[in-house]
Amino acid sequence: MKEFRPFAEVFPEMAEKIEKQLGGRPKLDNPKQAISIRLDAEVIARFKATGDGWQSRINAALRKAVGL
Repeated sequence: MKEFRPFAEVFPEMAEKIEKQLGGRPKLDNPKQAISIRLDAEVIARFKATGDGWQSRINAALRKAVGL
């Protein structure tokens, strides 16, 4: 395993072609930022209890709280 190298290093032309074909997700004009925040366990539990998308709902609640 010490001799293994990244695919892009071994086959740079092929890796570049693959990257261009896949393209990836388009860049957002206003991307979200990952942060670390400490919240009460009860707050997190209440949002998680509402199912998937709980982090987006926290974001919406914070936006409303600050008037956005």
